[in-house]
Amino acid sequence: MASPALICDTEQWKALQGHVGAIQKTHLRDLMADADRCKAMTAEFEGIFLDYSRQQATGETIDKLLKLAEAAKLKEKIEKMFKGEKINSTENRSVLHVALRAPRDAVINSDGVNVVPEVWSVKDKIKQFSETFRSGSWVGATGKALTNVVSVGIGGSFLGPLFVHTALQTDPEAAECAKGRQLRFLANVDPVDVARSIKDLDPETTLVVVVSKTFTTAETMLNARTLKEWIISSLGPQAVSKHMIAVSTNLKLVKEFGIDPNNAFAFWDWVGGRYSVCSAVGVLPLSLQYGFPIVQKFLEGASSIDNHFYSSSFEKNIPVLLGLLSVWNVSFLGYPARAILPYSQALEKLAPHIQQLSMESNGKGVSIDGVPLPLETGEIDFGEPGTNGQHSFYQLIHQGRVIPCDFIGVVKSQQPVYLKGETVSNHDELMSNFFAQPDALAYGKTPEQLHSEKVPEHLIPHKTFKGNRPSLSLLLPTLSAYEIGQLLSIYEHRIAVQGFIWGINSFDQWGVELGKSLASQVRKQLHGSRMEGKPVEGFNHSTSSLLERYLAVRPLCYMSSFRILAVMVNQYPKDNLEALTLGFYSFL
Repeated sequence: MASPALICDTEQWKALQGHVGAIQKTHLRDLMADADRCKAMTAEFEGIFLDYSRQQATGETIDKLLKLAEAAKLKEKIEKMFKGEKINSTENRSVLHVALRAPRDAVINSDGVNVVPEVWSVKDKIKQFSETFRSGSWVGATGKALTNVVSVGIGGSFLGPLFVHTALQTDPEAAECAKGRQLRFLANVDPVDVARSIKDLDPETTLVVVVSKTFTTAETMLNARTLKEWIISSLGPQAVSKHMIAVSTNLKLVKEFGIDPNNAFAFWDWVGGRYSVCSAVGVLPLSLQYGFPIVQKFLEGASSIDNHFYSSSFEKNIPVLLGLLSVWNVSFLGYPARAILPYSQALEKLAPHIQQLSMESNGKGVSIDGVPLPLETGEIDFGEPGTNGQHSFYQLIHQGRVIPCDFIGVVKSQQPVYLKGETVSNHDELMSNFFAQPDALAYGKTPEQLHSEKVPEHLIPHKTFKGNRPSLSLLLPTLSAYEIGQLLSIYEHRIAVQGFIWGINSFDQWGVELGKSLASQVRKQLHGSRMEGKPVEGFNHSTSSLLERYLAVRPLCYMSSFRILAVMVNQYPKDNLEALTLGFYSFL
């Protein structure tokens, strides 16, 4: 049987390969001189404005990319996703994160059943619970209202919700709703993260949300047991049901853990972890902090882009254009990385979330049919808010490697400041850089310009900027909950477009599993050596040597870390410190 066709074997792919030479001969200085081209290379939706004229592309490039989309059956693949077909073929699952933010009257099927009513049933339950919690009607074991929330999860159960929480913290409407409350996230199994997440918190006024679909995720459940012990040490075993709730589908393990199954909130197999922020994974802790109405605005923003992505022509479809341009940069121009540069401190956790969303989705080496790919897929994503990044890694972007950049700006600041006597407002100062940096990358600075400025000859090579470095600009009108949802959805669909074009499965993550499996073997060895004195066996020389060195300092390492944690947490009395220490030993 012949192997399934790969996209790189199509005439449309080869046409783009043949087009690369013409583009490489043309500098962005010259492309930017064509006003008609620049005007054409824009798209707008609900006040979100995309300008991709600083990409190394012409109208012909875009036409060829659109023909590649047709050859890849992009429209058909998008429709299959929205219709609930099982496009995640390796796990035999639908991919329906769009259903999580669909209107109540929408119809989106999986296995012939409309999932939207079930989604809204969970959202209604979250709304009711969050209102009870925020009103003070839900009290802890000692009768005090709970005002602090620690959400325990890892990967997609952490990065997406943290991004949204960080972005909402300084939105005036959301901040007003969150007054007097704290939301923290615990992800890393490192006890330092535990200490930080509960530092200065009182168990009496704290609710812990344990987020694990199966309730078996090793890191999450160890952290959950650690916080459970923290609560019990202070309030007694009966306090768990009042101070811990869950986001999970495994009600049996939830109950065995000590959490009332009535206080468990479901999500579904057709929600991938990194796409789950719009499920109870994100909606529950965010609603506890900001109230359900704020979170619903976030969901409505995401839904608006879902509709735009599904129904708009590709020529003006923001996620489609972004996805096609990323394919162009990665597969044809050979740029392996992408910098995400939001000129808003509120978006400081956008890049870490997109790192997982993109690199876990599209970091694949075979096609969806299991055929090894003769091309690279995915990008190395990284980023920092401007202007911080300018004083960090922009040097490399300007004069080192060529890295396509996403510049994200906001017209209206969440927290405007204007000092009397200053030339511009603080936000204008920030946005001056947003507008200037893409041009600096595109145009550069020539030796001739430097000569005309009387720059000393020996400095000219050092001050020359070659330019011709691609970027795109995404300008948002404001950064409320609605726009935060839109931004999330734009990136989710952009990444899906890339995967659809490359012909890979963007919705599984088998690469995550091998490390987990090997870690399980190490965990057994550590337990055997710690508790039974077993020698290190079954590992290569390097790993064995490292393990032996690590195990050799066990007593000091363990006792010091427990004492430091205890002191940082709540200045435990000696009797409670001993119980906490013994509890930690039992969990390891």
